[in-house]
Amino acid sequence: MTKYLITFPSAAMVVPDDELPAVSDASRAVVEEAKQAGVWVFGAAIDEGVAPVLVDGDGTVTEGTYPQTEQLDGGFCVLEVPTREAALAWATKLAVACRCAQEVRAFHYDPAS
Repeated sequence: MTKYLITFPSAAMVVPDDELPAVSDASRAVVEEAKQAGVWVFGAAIDEGVAPVLVDGDGTVTEGTYPQTEQLDGGFCVLEVPTREAALAWATKLAVACRCAQEVRAFHYDPAS
């Protein structure tokens, strides 16, 4: 089976404050459904209050990200499903729950895992 990264940036999720609890409940329900289906690997929201750093091979730590990298924020999950169509179906459920489009990317297959 292939692992898929499903993400959305913070700016995409435009929800009135009074609707945020409902969105949170809906997204948690999809996460629970994915866990029950056995496809959930990991997921979380990026802590935007903690600045990213780059760590070089010699251990040097530099504030920031790669210059060509756009800001990474929002939420993400990794699901392991048998087909791309299954990944797109889960992304649809997340898009409905979070009220914003989800980006889907496949990880390369690792025969050692």
